[in-house]
Amino acid sequence: MRDVTHDHAPDSALDHLAHLTTEGERFAEAVGRGPLDAPIAACPGWDLAALAAHVGGVHRWARHAVLTGEAPTSRETPPADADGPALAAWIRTGLTALVTTLDAVDPSAPTWHPFPVPQVAGIWPRRQDQETTVHRWDAEAAIGSPTPIEAEFASDGIDEYFGIMLPRLVSREGLALPASTLHVHCTDTHGEWLVWAEGSAVAMRREHAKGAAALRGPAEALLLLLWGRPVDEGAVDTVGDPEAAAAWLALGGA
Repeated sequence: MRDVTHDHAPDSALDHLAHLTTEGERFAEAVGRGPLDAPIAACPGWDLAALAAHVGGVHRWARHAVLTGEAPTSRETPPADADGPALAAWIRTGLTALVTTLDAVDPSAPTWHPFPVPQVAGIWPRRQDQETTVHRWDAEAAIGSPTPIEAEFASDGIDEYFGIMLPRLVSREGLALPASTLHVHCTDTHGEWLVWAEGSAVAMRREHAKGAAALRGPAEALLLLLWGRPVDEGAVDTVGDPEAAAAWLALGGA
């Protein structure tokens, strides 16, 4: 993947561990409130209990990778009979252990991870923060009104989506990339990207440029839309070829 910094590179000033702690606590609070059978709109077939098991399991899975440098062979699950408060406590235990581990590790230390970037531990704070935040939004949306995702953080999430997660999805799922180009432009904070396919790989430049289609809107709405989450009608403007935009958006998911 070609990745040329022009307008908005990953923001090193973001404190991902502090943000992860806050977002993880919000997620645990939502799980504790329940109901656990509330459906998760963006994850068909999942309810809040299943989402809680996923997020708590991912926290433990990532910590194992950091501590051992090896791919986990399984993912820990909560007790089968756990109610909302018990699930919330299980999430908090895993979250605290993860943050403590990530805070202590050298970002340049070798690690295992499944993403198409160098195998160093510095990827994990950002990845776990972004994962937890989007699923926190899912949990809160399932039981009420979600807390907004801050614009600066959402912009960083868009950058991570195009630079790390979309290439991972393409590789893992064998997805065919659109032949068109897509421009994405945040209107409430910094962040612009031009994305296209180079063979089977995702290519990206961070710049203001014309694509076959463009998506313009607040960073939160763009991040959620790319990840297949519902956004308010009119929150994002589509300019140019709507079929090209739809083809790129169809790649995102849970």
